[in-house]
Amino acid sequence: MSTVLLEVVTPERIVVSLEVNMLIVRGGSGEIGILPRHAPLATTVQPGIMKVRTPEGEDFVAVSDGFLHVVPDRITVLVGTAEIGSRVDAERAERARQRAQQRLAERSVEIDAARAEAALHRALYRLQAAELSTKAGAVLDRAHEEQI
Repeated sequence: MSTVLLEVVTPERIVVSLEVNMLIVRGGSGEIGILPRHAPLATTVQPGIMKVRTPEGEDFVAVSDGFLHVVPDRITVLVGTAEIGSRVDAERAERARQRAQQRLAERSVEIDAARAEAALHRALYRLQAAELSTKAGAVLDRAHEEQI
């Protein structure tokens, strides 16, 4: 099966840069599947879990909002944050989830509910990516080790 270069970039670093068979990501109009030689496309990325299929298997990346740019030989995902599921610190993500739920339960005037909800969703996406990545076998981590 053919491949296409996937680059997932945050303001701090390049999180993923490798050849993939397919990317599934939540765009502005819903879920999008991108294969090699896809028609040019530019759209937004919604917070959630990206599914990455490589020749070795599949893996998952938790992402915040951003942009997706596709040309036939490259997929570029520009997001505020991205974390490969196998690299998620599950204990830290769980503490963040609990803090956000506690803030939402308080509903006091000092609490920014939208910010607490965003933090809750971010923590849940990170936990879900970690779980899915563990089940899938952490393909992206192995692929990065081979490139080094």
